[in-house]
Amino acid sequence: MEFLRKIEEKWQKRWEKAKIFEADPDPRKPKYFITVAYPYPNSPQHIGHARTYTLADVHARYMRMRGYNVLLPMAFHYTGTPVLAMSKRLAENDKDLINDFINVYKVPKEKLKEFTDPLAMAKYFHKEIKEGMKRIGYSIDWRREFTTIDPNYSRFIEWQFEKLRQKGYITRGSHPVGWCPKDGNPVGQHDTVGDVEPEIGEFTLIKFKKDTIVFPTATLRPETVFGVTNLWINPQATYVRAKVDNEEWIISQESVEKLRHQNRKVHVLETFQGKKLVGTIVENPATKTKIMVLPADFADPKNATGVVMSVPSHAPYDYVALENIKKEHAKLKEYGLNPEKIGQIQPISLIAVPGYSEIPAADAVKKRKITEQTDPKLEDATKEVYRHEFHNGKMKPNTGKYSGMPVAQAKEKVKQDLIAEGKAATMYELVNKPVKCRCGTECIVKIFQDQWFIDYGKQEWKTLTHKCLDKMEILPEELRAEFEYVVDWLHEKACARKSGMGTRLPWDKEWIIESLSDSTIYMAYYTIARHLKEHKIKPEQLTDQVFDYIFLGKGNINEIAEKANLNVEVLEKMRQEFLYFYPLDSRHSGRDLIHNHLTFMIFNHTAIFPEKLWPRQIVTNGSVMMEGVKMSKSFGNIIPLREGLEKFGADPIRLSVLSTAELLQDAEFNPSIAKSMIDKLEKLYKSAIQTAKIKTTESKQKLAEQFDAIDKWMLSRLQKHIIDATEAMEKMSVRKAIHSILYELDQDTQWYQKRIANRKNKENVKNYVLRRVLEAQVLMLTPVAPHICEEIWKILEKKGFISTSPWPKPDPTEMDIKAEENEEFLINLLEDTENIIKVTKAKPKKIFYYVAAPWKWKIYLKALEKSTQGKIELKELIQEVSKKERTKATAKFALKTIEQIKTIPEKRKQNVLKIGAIDERETIENAKEFLSRRLKAEIIVYNEKDKEIYDPKRKAAIATPLRPAIYIE
Repeated sequence: MEFLRKIEEKWQKRWEKAKIFEADPDPRKPKYFITVAYPYPNSPQHIGHARTYTLADVHARYMRMRGYNVLLPMAFHYTGTPVLAMSKRLAENDKDLINDFINVYKVPKEKLKEFTDPLAMAKYFHKEIKEGMKRIGYSIDWRREFTTIDPNYSRFIEWQFEKLRQKGYITRGSHPVGWCPKDGNPVGQHDTVGDVEPEIGEFTLIKFKKDTIVFPTATLRPETVFGVTNLWINPQATYVRAKVDNEEWIISQESVEKLRHQNRKVHVLETFQGKKLVGTIVENPATKTKIMVLPADFADPKNATGVVMSVPSHAPYDYVALENIKKEHAKLKEYGLNPEKIGQIQPISLIAVPGYSEIPAADAVKKRKITEQTDPKLEDATKEVYRHEFHNGKMKPNTGKYSGMPVAQAKEKVKQDLIAEGKAATMYELVNKPVKCRCGTECIVKIFQDQWFIDYGKQEWKTLTHKCLDKMEILPEELRAEFEYVVDWLHEKACARKSGMGTRLPWDKEWIIESLSDSTIYMAYYTIARHLKEHKIKPEQLTDQVFDYIFLGKGNINEIAEKANLNVEVLEKMRQEFLYFYPLDSRHSGRDLIHNHLTFMIFNHTAIFPEKLWPRQIVTNGSVMMEGVKMSKSFGNIIPLREGLEKFGADPIRLSVLSTAELLQDAEFNPSIAKSMIDKLEKLYKSAIQTAKIKTTESKQKLAEQFDAIDKWMLSRLQKHIIDATEAMEKMSVRKAIHSILYELDQDTQWYQKRIANRKNKENVKNYVLRRVLEAQVLMLTPVAPHICEEIWKILEKKGFISTSPWPKPDPTEMDIKAEENEEFLINLLEDTENIIKVTKAKPKKIFYYVAAPWKWKIYLKALEKSTQGKIELKELIQEVSKKERTKATAKFALKTIEQIKTIPEKRKQNVLKIGAIDERETIENAKEFLSRRLKAEIIVYNEKDKEIYDPKRKAAIATPLRPAIYIE
């Protein structure tokens, strides 16, 4: 392990000294611009983060080796509440957080006093994260580094927001937002524990009444009001009678503040336990029928008003609850209720659904054998019923004027009519609650007055965004539909708040632009960041006209430069550098950011930049799991990156987080995986030392003349692995690439070495082949494990850095289908023989192989040919054999061949057709020494048509092409 750490330090210093990752415009080379989400410096990065960032680095390193001038920059996201929330919690002496900082993050205790200043904390972790990125070997151009509170960056964001405002994409008004009551701020995904995006749903509050007192039931299905049989309240919860605006309402205590935050005047008149309400008779405003309030422990006082209407015919939860309470006679009597009367309550069917009975909820419940309200299968039952009713259901005659109306239409119509008649109102609630702010407070919904929004709901903007998305490559492609859904679904997004760090709105300085709004086009800023530093350009020089010229090519350069007191050449250099690197070629991020940041990036690029500068690709990946749970600071199951690097080293961690899953899957990390990677790299290193000791002076041509079939096979397999790894890397299927480079190629190399173990007089050929394999292998492994590969490159006495050496190309002249098929035949033969020995528990002295007769090969090849064209006719196959050879056995073999060929992969069929019949006898004879040594027995080969043949068990007749018959003595 120590030797790996020394290698890492050595090559990181050499890379830095040689500045090989600093990318400047170079007209001789095609460019490739990659970015990955800049991190929040509110705690150290952990191994979970390493997956996304390492994927981006692997992509950058691969494209660099493909001949591109690659730019991979990095910055730090100080904006918003993550840093502020951590700092506040420390100031409040949060013991859990203090414990994490000292024992998990390994922050010196005396440092914590400084962290009550958010900026001091951000600077500390900024430094640590940057050091971690260097230690893991990311190929970043650090000259372009910035933070989102740098004055020059703030000017860039001000310019961006002025552009959005000019185009009508910034609005002001009232809108529901996720809200932290403690911090007094809107919250988005980056402000919450576990990075959860608050999802807001609009509930209809249907006003059931007892005299003048309103029981407002919150529902997402107002059209089902015609089927309400009773109301539910939680008898153990606290409820209030309150004056809400101009009415008296019965609501849960928890809903009081929620309603106030939604601009309702709420004055509490009386507080009591829910059990006081049990047995109350209320009137349904839609049907005028009288129904009863019943007790239900599942009625959540924290959800909306805490008052629930029961529709057992169409709501599985209500159906099960009603059936259960009918049986609880003692409980009903305790509340003074008549069990017989409650037992008479029956579901009211109001929606006709094809494929379901009068009571769809009962169908879904009985199908799943659900009997209890706590059964998790109720959630699936609810989704099933709602889906079928919404898409296929029609309202029944007992719904009055809505009769015959599709449910999808009736849902909105009933809601509108009830509200217009004063029989309903609306309330917003988080549908994915509980969502907690990073300060620890549970979030609610607030209707925010005079809030600034980015209006992602504008149809013309959505059309532009769809146009960009249609042209983009999305990896993995399966996620395109998710992006399309988000583009359609997005609406107004609160873009500013009154606390936190960041850029102030240029036209309203009370407001600070929030973190998901100042991080959408910063990729453009990377292209000029180094010039701003090098030429010490001040924020006041970065006028809107300067940015207009750099990013949009607008205005007269001389006039703009003079007004801004800028050098004309410097301004033009910034313009040209932007045009050289833009558009963004690839954006890497975690899948969880599709619903905000990644889609916002597309929207904002289409709003500001011309079409030719829109982003080209997004690569998203899953999380890293630790024992099946997402690795996250919020879940307390992290391994800080610094600690992981110290324990396992850079290359083993890089391999560990990328080798266990493809993009869309969640990767599993555990120490045993990292240790196995250390072992793998040490083995590769030792192998390289051995290979490098022996040098071959003969020319490639002269060596090729001495090749045996097995040498040709090894070099042919090498070409296949180069092709496979290249195809995988092009699609960022890095796990697949690693598997081909590190495992499959190793397996082939080990087989090759076993096959030639006793070969004499061809050491030079073996050394040449193994060196060729090693050179290609380390080149292909370089993007993933760059440190060890640099060291091996040096051991092999190669010039320059392997990091900037060309990616290997397959050599078509070395692709030998015949050699590969012959060897595949031999591998299968050995496997069949070993299986027979294992099953029979025999200790063979002699092994007899009987290869198929020529007539069988004729039928087999014809069957292969016909299978690639369509249907195989038995008659055609038999005609391949001379009349003299036609027997019952011929027809039987032909039939068997037709069935056998159905299982052969298409590529294998094509290969066999290309080379024709394999001389199986010769292949076995050439490998006799190897087979005899491996099987510890004498090897004898016959053709089943040989006149003098030893075949005591009549095995020869069952020989088929590529599957010789086997007899063991």
